[in-house]
Amino acid sequence: MTVKVTERDDSHMSHEGIAAGIRIWDVHQQDLLVGMFHSETEAHKYKTELETLEQQREVRSA
Repeated sequence: MTVKVTERDDSHMSHEGIAAGIRIWDVHQQDLLVGMFHSETEAHKYKTELETLEQQREVRSA
């Protein structure tokens, strides 16, 4: 499984969000957006949760 955390670039932000200095981190699982967070730390925690769940599924199916 591929899970990535990326900071949303300004071209995908509203003008208001940019002006307010809001940063958003996106979490993608297999190239699908599965989460959006205002904290990079929270985004990485979610990524870890997804990876852990996937590992548990793999162990159960083996």
